[in-house]
Amino acid sequence: MSLQVITANRLDNGLAVFYNASGEWHTNINQATTLDDVEKGETLLKQASSSKNQLVVVGPYLIEVEEGEGGLIPVRYREMIRTKGPSVRPDLGYQAQ
Repeated sequence: MSLQVITANRLDNGLAVFYNASGEWHTNINQATTLDDVEKGETLLKQASSSKNQLVVVGPYLIEVEEGEGGLIPVRYREMIRTKGPSVRPDLGYQAQ
C-alpha cells in the first residue's frame, strides 16, 4: 500500500481538512496521520466517518500522498488543488488572510 491520509471537507466553510489519529481535523496536510497499512487505513477511516464527525465534515476518504521537501504532497492533481485552495484569485480566498 502506498502512503495515504484521510481528507474531507468542513461543513461550515467547505475547506479541505485532514484527519489525525487523535480524532482532530486540520487544514494543514502535514498534521494528518499517514497510513501505509490497509487495515489501519480502514479503521481510521471508520473513526473519521463516525456520527460525531458527520457534524463537522462531509465525505471522508483516503488519498495517496508522497513525502516531499516541504512535507506531504498529494499524488493526484485534484487533491493538490483541494489542499491549496481555490485556483482562481488566491488573493481573495482564505490564502490571502
